[in-house]
Amino acid sequence: MITPVPPSPATRSRAHAATCATLTALVALAIAWELWLAPLRPGGSWLVLKAVPLALLLPAVFRESRKAVQAGALFVWLYAGEGAARAMTDAGLSAQLAFLEVVLAVGYFAAAVVYLRSSARTMAAPGA
Repeated sequence: MITPVPPSPATRSRAHAATCATLTALVALAIAWELWLAPLRPGGSWLVLKAVPLALLLPAVFRESRKAVQAGALFVWLYAGEGAARAMTDAGLSAQLAFLEVVLAVGYFAAAVVYLRSSARTMAAPGA
């Protein structure tokens, strides 16, 4: 029987840094996209408010709150879905930004899973 090896503190630290970086980049992308880069309407659009839920999570994620990282891992799929839909329907820069949104959302989710698994308080007993 194979006994699981707990992840190292370095893995946890790198995963936390990746969650912070991807979440920050996702918030910055949402704001820049809808205000300056390729807004739905010239001069910006109200769609910039989509950045608010993730921006509210940022301080807690930076403080290493497991619940905030978990909430972000759930929310991020809304952004991945929006990015996938707009990547298929938009053209030009907007489609490229949508693809980047999908990449950042999936990157956050992957980093969050690694962080949450490495910061688990107890490992499951073998055979449980």
